[in-house]
Parts: sequence; C-alpha cells; structure tokens
Amino acid sequence: MRLTTLCYIEHQDKYLMLHRVKKNKDENAGKWIGIGGHLEENESPDACIRREILEETGLEVTDLHLRGILTFILPRWGNELSFLYTASIASPPEVLPECREGVLAWVPKEEVLRLNLWEGDRFFLPLLSSTQTCFSVKLVYDNDDVLKNASLES
Repeated sequence: MRLTTLCYIEHQDKYLMLHRVKKNKDENAGKWIGIGGHLEENESPDACIRREILEETGLEVTDLHLRGILTFILPRWGNELSFLYTASIASPPEVLPECREGVLAWVPKEEVLRLNLWEGDRFFLPLLSSTQTCFSVKLVYDNDDVLKNASLES
C-alpha cells in the first residue's frame, strides 16, 4: 500500500488547488487535488507534507494540522493510505509559482466541489469544514475509477 500526504492550504476562504495537467501517465490527470505526494524512505507524514508543499508551491505554511486518514482502494492504481492535512498561509505571493505537476490556483471553498475532482474527494472535503478534529474515511473505487463506496469510519 502506498503512503501519501494531502494538504488543503487555506487563505481568505479559499483553498490552494492543483490542476493536474502536466504529467504523462498520471492517475490524477485532469483532476483538481490538494497539495501532497508520496512519503520517502524513513520520512514522517509531517516531514513529507512540508517537503511536498515547498517543492510544489514554494510556500511555507503555518498551522499545519492532521485532519484525517484516507484509505483509497484503487484496483487500477494500487491502494493508498493518505494523511490528510489543512494548513494556512500568512500572505501568499501575488503570482503563484510554476509547478511541474500542474497549475496552481486559489479557489473559493464554495466553488471547489464544482471542479473536476475524484468522487471520493466530494465525500471528505466537506468534513474539513466540520469541527471534527480527526477522522478516518475509506473510499472504494472500481476498475473504471468510479466510486463504489465511501464511509466515515470514526
């Protein structure tokens, strides 16, 4: 099972989203996702997400909080356990940096669910607005990347 991190960086009621349009053979191709990536050997989830945020955005975040654990059952791509975070940024740059993974954009929170997302993201993203501090979600997809089941496990 792959171990990954995922972070939704907040500023002025917006999330920093990454539109995955630059990589070949990308399971996230064409989708909008948060910032994150794979844990490296002997790396903690916190160290991984800070490294991924810096690599993908050039930003240093404040108020990093572990919000949940996501279990993705993805027959086509391999199963994944992802540590879900939120973070804040004091003052973002006027122009977002280039990202080798895709295009970065600040998206108003109320518009995020209208983007081309993984269906499972529509299940857990509203939980980030709740007062629940940490949750566990299991998302089961079929061979065509269609969500079959989503469950809140805590």
